[in-house]
Parts: sequence; structure tokens; C-alpha cells
Amino acid sequence: MSARILVAEDDEKQSRLIRIYLEREGNAVQVVADGRAALERARSTRPDLIVLDVMLPLVDGLDVCRILRMESDVPILLLTARTTEEDMLLGLDLGADDYLTKPYSPRELTARVRALLRRARKAGAEPTLLRVGEVELDTARFEVRVAGRPVALTSKEFSILETLAREPGRVFTRAQIIERVFGFDRDVLERTVDAHVMNLRRKLEADPGRPRHLETVYGRGYRLADGSGPPGDAPPRGGLSSQGGHALGEGA
Repeated sequence: MSARILVAEDDEKQSRLIRIYLEREGNAVQVVADGRAALERARSTRPDLIVLDVMLPLVDGLDVCRILRMESDVPILLLTARTTEEDMLLGLDLGADDYLTKPYSPRELTARVRALLRRARKAGAEPTLLRVGEVELDTARFEVRVAGRPVALTSKEFSILETLAREPGRVFTRAQIIERVFGFDRDVLERTVDAHVMNLRRKLEADPGRPRHLETVYGRGYRLADGSGPPGDAPPRGGLSSQGGHALGEGA
């Protein structure tokens, strides 16, 4: 199924290669070479997906991502030469759906594009209002409430919560959460999931040390409690250990 894809890449050789591979998949591809043009073209043509280089002239790719995410829920795949976990998390927290570090394989890029498009089309057919106990998510408005109280979440926190809320009571391993929320990224560590869960608990739970909603099932993973099963074990207070180990359930 073809899609309209906008590629924002200032390296002419790279943009030409991306266009060739994406057009082979049957997509209609537009290419721009700076961030200002990316914003203008995204607003005027409303593409189905954007491939966005971080290091763009005129307007930085991260700023483009942040601005577009306030205006649209278009899937965004970041291309970046920055390889630290902090840099990658920054892009995801600004609203990117996935990222690919340079150098990369064009075949991997097209695979990630296909996955993002499938996810976006599936999301369009799924209910946008989810209720699990006192937790309510409006995926169309990117809003969360707990017992009527509004809760502000980052993009990745929201995606993790949505993943759990679409199948309440089901236990998701860290690997499954990484696959659903972070896509194909092999560099995301399990402790990254733990850190997001810790932040979610601080925002959702009256007592993060004794969670009632976002539970740990030791040796397995995490679930959003639906009241139908036995309660999960509460994580030790303090979350991650000072050595950076898994304090939220080893081996999940």
C-alpha cells in the first residue's frame, strides 16, 4: 500500500538513495534539504510519514520534530549521527516515533518505514478512548486522566501506557514494550523502559512505591491492572539501583 513520504535530508547522496529505495516500495516521495522547507512542505502536503535528518540547515531537525508534533500526529522517523542514549531519548521525547543512527542500511530504513506506516494505519482503526479502572486515555487528544485528574506525559510515556491499556491485565516483557514503543531500535536498553515506568508511576500513582495501576510482575514484566487478576508485586522503593541495575524486576 503506497504512502506519501516527505524526506528532509541535506546530504544529496543520502536523499537520492532514500528516494530510490522508498519509491521501489511504491511510495510517492518528496525531498527537501532544510528544516524550514520541511515545515512548509509538511504543512502544505500533509504526508503520511516524514523521514527527518537531525542535522538540517536553517531549522534543526529536532526543532522541526517538536513543532510538527504540536501540529500533527504524522509518524516521524529521525536520522541521526548522535549515538548516545540521552540524544536518542531527547528525539523520542520530542515526539519522534522511531530513529535510525548513521550509517544505516537502506533496507533497514525501508523496513522501519513499513512498520511505522502499519502502526499508524492500525492506530487509525483502533478506539481512541481507553478506560482501565481509574485510568483514562484519549489517544486522539493525547490526554490522560487518573480518577478525573489530568496527567501530563511525554510521548514515550504515553506510548508505553497506551500499549498496556489496549490489553489491560496482560503482562508485557521489557522486550515486547521496546518492540511496540521503540520499533526496531536494537540500542534501547531494558533499563530505559524501567526509567520510563518509574516516571509513569510518579505521575499516575498516589503512592509510587505501592502502585495500584501500573504493576510489576516479577520475572515477567509490567501490566496495567484491570482488577481481574492477583496484584503484582510492588517494586522496591527507590526504583533503579545506584549501580544502574534492574531494581524493577530482574529477568522480566
